[in-house]
Amino acid sequence: MKSFAYFFVAAILWSGHASAVERPNVLLVLLDDLGFSDLGCYGGEIPTPHIDRLGQEGLRFTAMTNSARCCPSRASLLTGLHPGQAGIPNFGGQLNDRCVTLAEVLGAAGYRTYAVGKWHVGGGPKAVPTSRGFDEFFGYTMGHSQDQWDAAKYARLPEGRRPELAVDPNKFYATDVFSDYASEFIRQAQAEKKPWFLYLAHSSPHFPIQAPAATVAPLVETYRRGWDVLRAERFARMRQLGLVDHDGWKLTERSLVPVEQNDAIANGYSGRPNPAWDSLPADHREDLAYRMAVYAAMVRHVDEGMGRIVAQLRATGTYDNTLILLLSDNGACYEWGPFGFDGESRRGTTTLHAGPALPTIGGPHTHSAYGSAWANLSNTPFRLYKHFTHQGGITTPLIVHWPQGIEGAGRWVRDPAHVMDIMPTLVELCGAEYPQVRSDRAVQPMEGASLAPLLRSGTALPPRALCYQHEGARAIHKAPWKLVWGKRFPTAAAWELYDVGKDPCETNDLAMQHPELVASLSQEWDEWARRTGALAPAVSTTPRK
Repeated sequence: MKSFAYFFVAAILWSGHASAVERPNVLLVLLDDLGFSDLGCYGGEIPTPHIDRLGQEGLRFTAMTNSARCCPSRASLLTGLHPGQAGIPNFGGQLNDRCVTLAEVLGAAGYRTYAVGKWHVGGGPKAVPTSRGFDEFFGYTMGHSQDQWDAAKYARLPEGRRPELAVDPNKFYATDVFSDYASEFIRQAQAEKKPWFLYLAHSSPHFPIQAPAATVAPLVETYRRGWDVLRAERFARMRQLGLVDHDGWKLTERSLVPVEQNDAIANGYSGRPNPAWDSLPADHREDLAYRMAVYAAMVRHVDEGMGRIVAQLRATGTYDNTLILLLSDNGACYEWGPFGFDGESRRGTTTLHAGPALPTIGGPHTHSAYGSAWANLSNTPFRLYKHFTHQGGITTPLIVHWPQGIEGAGRWVRDPAHVMDIMPTLVELCGAEYPQVRSDRAVQPMEGASLAPLLRSGTALPPRALCYQHEGARAIHKAPWKLVWGKRFPTAAAWELYDVGKDPCETNDLAMQHPELVASLSQEWDEWARRTGALAPAVSTTPRK
């Protein structure tokens, strides 16, 4: 009963001090498969004015990283641990009983806790959000994605809780409903006059790409210009914004398409680069432009929802002391090949439409993706994608906005960081305590580092090694060096070594010049993998020849 006693006593202590210590409300917003440069304030052409304002008036991180895929990244974000330690080293599984969630820690500190949207870290009775510290939840707990138009796929928890929002099933669109439920939960928390923690985990813009046709239509013309032109324009804007701050940044070549067991799934492009836009037939380009416009419309709906939430915070006088963090769970998604797919994921094939058939993409009961060539645009200027531990797979935008708590707002933050750092950051800023036990089981110590010094004064974080693993892809970043192992390419896998301080886009492999460094860093990665349960197979420390 030790853990119960801890949580009970902590709750009493914080309830008694709530009036004396003004702690921030916390809104943690996670987008799904959003690329590094999709947001306007990171150089993207997608209209995101509300999010851009938060970035421009807050902090924008250039080197925040994740765990390469949705569920392991969520496991790290929610627990402050590496994915293997939390019970989800790769894809699937559920949070184990040797970790605690942000909701459990902040709830014990007197916060009301809410979750909305995608869960994806377990769906059994002991693994749903309301079993892991969240007081209230609306969304879905099973699977990586659901039909955004099907209200029956989404549920209110705890069991028996009556839905507060009456949504016409014929007008249901999940991204908008998620934002509306976030507003409803904020209203409930404010009525209780307690600090609150809200985890708003959007499923947009993960496939199936779905958005109202009226929102998509104005965006199509932009994407008719193609991924090559738009990548170059994004990179130019990134330089203008100050994100690109030295000549070591390079706009990489079109990324390779990963090797698939069935090359037909990748539309015949396995192991080859994404094609040039101008090399494609006109009717193919029209279909592909529409797909990207649907994806962009999904992001735009997230942004409009953020605008409504921010207006609510302003109207209730809580905007200045609400800490807003917004990021993505991994890089943009290449699945499966340059043209995406239609139908259920790996069982799907791509049907490139023309003319009147195009509006069927993104509507109810559709299941399409936008493909690796557009994902390469989303991850500008990096190469590769979700699933990989190269920069295009693990680097996420992170916006931190908190008028009452950030010094020097408007800065770019270039310190290497990881989503597991959110837990120690909120523990410190919210006056919480990280427990040693939960349900009579020892809890693993936090692995992340608090980002509070970066928020308060821009003080650099102490040097450390950050390690990554996902289904054969692996990396270790020990500034300025990054050692990374690719997967699913026609050449034999091998360690690649980059000086990411000088070469942040991984364009100049130095493994052959520094074999001793490759050996020492790969050994350090092996030790991390064994310690944290990353479960990756043993790898050679010999550099490529």
